[in-house]
Amino acid sequence: MSKRLVVDPITRIEGHLRVEAQMQGNTIAEAYSSGTMVRGIEIILRGRDPRDAWAFAQRICGVCTLVHGIASVRAVEDALNYKIPANAQLIRNLMIAAQYVHDHVMHFYHLHALDWVDVVSALSADPAATSALASSLSNYPRSSPGYFSDVKKKLKTFVDQGQLGIFANGYWGHSAYKLPPEANLMAVAHYLDALEWQRDVVQLHTIFGGKNPHPNFLVGGVACSLDPNSDGAINIQTLSKISEVITKMEDFVNLAYLPDTLAIAGFYKEWGAIGEGVGNFLTYGDFPTGDTNDASTFLVPRGVILDRDLSTIHDVDLDEESQIQEFVDHSWYDYKGGAGTGLHPYKGETELNYTGPKPPYEQLDVNGGYSWLKSPRWKGKAMEVGPLSRMLMMYASGNNHAQELVNYTLKTLDVPVAALFSTLGRTAARTLETKIYLDFMRGWYNQLVANIKAGDLDTHNDALWDPKTWPKKAQGAGYMEAPRGALGHWIVIEDQKIANYQAVVPTTWNAGPRDLHGQAGPYEAALKGHVLANPEQPLEILRTIHSFDPCIACAVHLTGDDGEEMLQINVT
Repeated sequence: MSKRLVVDPITRIEGHLRVEAQMQGNTIAEAYSSGTMVRGIEIILRGRDPRDAWAFAQRICGVCTLVHGIASVRAVEDALNYKIPANAQLIRNLMIAAQYVHDHVMHFYHLHALDWVDVVSALSADPAATSALASSLSNYPRSSPGYFSDVKKKLKTFVDQGQLGIFANGYWGHSAYKLPPEANLMAVAHYLDALEWQRDVVQLHTIFGGKNPHPNFLVGGVACSLDPNSDGAINIQTLSKISEVITKMEDFVNLAYLPDTLAIAGFYKEWGAIGEGVGNFLTYGDFPTGDTNDASTFLVPRGVILDRDLSTIHDVDLDEESQIQEFVDHSWYDYKGGAGTGLHPYKGETELNYTGPKPPYEQLDVNGGYSWLKSPRWKGKAMEVGPLSRMLMMYASGNNHAQELVNYTLKTLDVPVAALFSTLGRTAARTLETKIYLDFMRGWYNQLVANIKAGDLDTHNDALWDPKTWPKKAQGAGYMEAPRGALGHWIVIEDQKIANYQAVVPTTWNAGPRDLHGQAGPYEAALKGHVLANPEQPLEILRTIHSFDPCIACAVHLTGDDGEEMLQINVT
């Protein structure tokens, strides 16, 4: 087999993702995406109480912290036809939206911006000119020449000591970097500001959920109580704190994140024609304002867009077994049905079967299994999920806020609508949807306060808490639009215990390997045709893969042959 360019690991967080690129000169002819660790949460959940599933499932990932908990409790509530109070819906919406804002800001500055920002170039920036640039973009308070001078000195200290610390391992000086030194210094400063900012915004999760990461949830509602006169519940003081947290989110997103995205994108407009994936987009929808399963009330609609056609939205049914299926023809799993079998998650199987090369290895045999990720398909088609899918769905369904933001961005950057289907479009979509959800947070907060003032303090429905009231067998689908895309948990309950549990996660949709017909997933399709300025420093691969925001921990987990513990870390 001809030798390939290998990037492993490729991510700045949750790093067990490998990409192999078959090169023709400096152009990627074909790309192969491999999750290099194995998942096992579904196996762990068998036989447990369904009401406890969220606490295990939430540990699928520590980055997109609450999303698996939400999907899990929704799956159980769907199986048992379990309704939740209006206050619980509002609190969940606030927690989910806060996760988006926190996660997207962290992704932009700490996981993706450095693909576009040359940190070392910032050392030659003029702080006064940087201040003028920042002040021309917004009224962000930290924009004085003295502030940027201090950031520059701090960065110079890193370099003079022979190490870049948190900025290590970048391709600094790469010819594909285009920002002037002043823009680089501004972005580095906001990188550091975002680290400080995020310590405050996670407080919303700790107020409603007791802690972060992994806040507490409860089947039938939420795990917190409301009482304006009690120190042991959400009261006037904590509601005031929540309002302060939302204000801090609004300030940073409106004055730093949004202007920075547009400013940086203006230097890289050619990336509006690079990095398109499969052209099909899937959303499960989220932010219900009525019943949890009434998709007509969702802020983010549920649906599918095929072949970039924004004029038609196709319906998605999470229960219909011919729609969502997972295939394992190029994965390290076995299905009883053999090659070409597609299984709906209700009937999903998790049978490990590693057939790859013995580590360490130079390259994978892509003719056989080459990933611990499965290959999800909707009606046999590969789908992209994530911020771009959601923004396209809101845009296509007539959401005025989404249309105004998208049209303004296209006009500001002077790029066509086709630029949405790209690496640049994917990155911009993440910023724009953050703005939308943040704008809705204030309304949900105000509604919660109004309910409390009116005497409505309900946060949990106890009607079905006794398992003796459950049917002998039930099954349900729990959805969640996680920051990285459509997340589904499917549960089968028999005799009050979990008989089967399957999670199909965003990074599996995007990073999964080819199927029986050789159909590539979004990562693999998006990399095809990339021209690398320097194959020894494949910055272009990082840009496109990071635009999806990989989180491989959601898609794969480590276990031994016999399920034994592989690693223990003691923290003192």
